[in-house]
Amino acid sequence: MHTLFFLIALLGQAPDTAFAVIPRPVHMTRGRSGSFVLTTGTVIVTDRATRDIGYQLTDWLAPATGYRLPVVGAAGNASRTISLRLDPSLTRLGEEGYLLAVTPRQITIRALRPAGAFYAVETLRQLLPPDVFRAAPAVGVTWTVPGVQIEDTPRFSWRGAHLDVARHFMPKEFVKKYIDLIALYKLNRFHMHLTDDQGWRIEIKQYPLLTSVGGWRRQTLVGRQNNDSTKWIYDARRHGGFYTQDDIREVVAYANARFVTVVPEIEMPGHAQAAIAAYPWLGNTGQQLEVLQHWGVNAHILNPSDSAIHFMQDVLTEVLALFPGHYIHIGGDEAIKNEWQTSPVAQARIRQLGLHNENELQSWLTAQMSRWLAARGRALVGWD
Repeated sequence: MHTLFFLIALLGQAPDTAFAVIPRPVHMTRGRSGSFVLTTGTVIVTDRATRDIGYQLTDWLAPATGYRLPVVGAAGNASRTISLRLDPSLTRLGEEGYLLAVTPRQITIRALRPAGAFYAVETLRQLLPPDVFRAAPAVGVTWTVPGVQIEDTPRFSWRGAHLDVARHFMPKEFVKKYIDLIALYKLNRFHMHLTDDQGWRIEIKQYPLLTSVGGWRRQTLVGRQNNDSTKWIYDARRHGGFYTQDDIREVVAYANARFVTVVPEIEMPGHAQAAIAAYPWLGNTGQQLEVLQHWGVNAHILNPSDSAIHFMQDVLTEVLALFPGHYIHIGGDEAIKNEWQTSPVAQARIRQLGLHNENELQSWLTAQMSRWLAARGRALVGWD
């Protein structure tokens, strides 16, 4: 809690837990007419566009409060209401902004678009007692929301968080919990790091060995990696796992319902040892590799042949069918070129294209993937 107070102080907000909204809203003013108390008689009133958000709110409130609040189109005789509606006049708030006003009888949420209404609901959850986040009934809690008026819009349009499930597999249930947490803080991009040297985590039907072989490593380095590899200690435990395409569809739908866009990362040409372990012809030496068991940058990268490029495009074809977002991340960093320097295939490609060196070859390869994605209405992003 001391950390929370410090955070709020840094943001210029008084350390009052009743108003500890993170991130800090653009404008937040204490109300003068008291607080709203959530009871069994409270009704959630929505229009058609915000109905699903209303149902989400009642699902979030039910475990801790024990109240299964009805979601209706009109307040009727309800003495206390939570009202969610879109307002086409609120163009100043943009796609993700909202107004939230709390009085003793009503909580009013207005937004131009559903995303804004959703973020207002996330703010409302933070204004309630923290027990509201429990997954079991919280006994003896008065569910009070302080009187307040908030107008909020995001400072940044891209608000992202990254999760590396390639080096350490994380079950689908954990990934969904992670999405819940980033949505609570109004982040709207989930960068899902699906492939690397230490594991391939997404089912690709055309290449089943990517998961049956590339999805598992024999063991994992324990602790911090020492420069002296003779001192490395391994856990002697097989590690791995992957997401089926149905798992990915579920994660994407779960994220979409929380206004989070999933950005998949499929590494190329470096950080590809798990793929090469599955299909050695993707490498430059033909050597049968294992999925990497330690960390750091490694020299095994994809070769620049036509067949390897077709492999990358085949993989991305299945990825595009699963992830509707505009951006596809292809990694691109830390691609050591030692193997390309001695590879007849890479050197022949450099001569064919009139390139000066292996770095230009990677630039050419990246441009091929960028144009291929653009032709399908998507855009390439990578590490700088």
